[in-house]
Amino acid sequence: MFFSKKLPVSWLIVGLGNPGDKYENTRHNVGFLVADELGERGRFPIQRLKFKALTNTAVIGGQGVLVMKPTTYMNLSGEAVGEAARFYKIAPDHVLVISDDVDLPLGKLRIRTGGSAGGHNGLKSIIQHLGSDQFPRLKVGVGGKPHPDYDMADWVLGKLQGEDKKVMDEAVKRAADAVECFLRDGPQKAMNRFN
Repeated sequence: MFFSKKLPVSWLIVGLGNPGDKYENTRHNVGFLVADELGERGRFPIQRLKFKALTNTAVIGGQGVLVMKPTTYMNLSGEAVGEAARFYKIAPDHVLVISDDVDLPLGKLRIRTGGSAGGHNGLKSIIQHLGSDQFPRLKVGVGGKPHPDYDMADWVLGKLQGEDKKVMDEAVKRAADAVECFLRDGPQKAMNRFN
């Protein structure tokens, strides 16, 4: 029989998105999709309600982690993240946040170890609640809006379909690989391999 060794939680892995069926498979919910991919790979469903988030603990890349999908709306994500970070006494540099990025081409990944919110309300909220912008993030490109007159909210809340969905499905798998690499080998190796 196979028993997985539990490790104490030393990292938070936060997939950003909005709760509810209305937002499923939208560009803004890419963080949720990556968290779910990690859960499927490791056979740990992310469904325990704790810290205003759906959560589960796991071992990823040799690290004890709490994977979380905040159940607050995107612009309040920091409430869930701040609460979990305080509970586990986790410093910002051990909070890896996965989010969508409209400034990156569809499916492109970018790992950073810190920086501004770049106009992303979820990241803005997390910065506010952690009191720092020095936390790693994995950004998944969702492509820019098709033309300047297009409403940004409509764009990021639009459902992924057709070729875009195929590209994003692949990007979600690569993003899960990137999380595993980041935790196992550190940020520099992950950036070299996935950026």
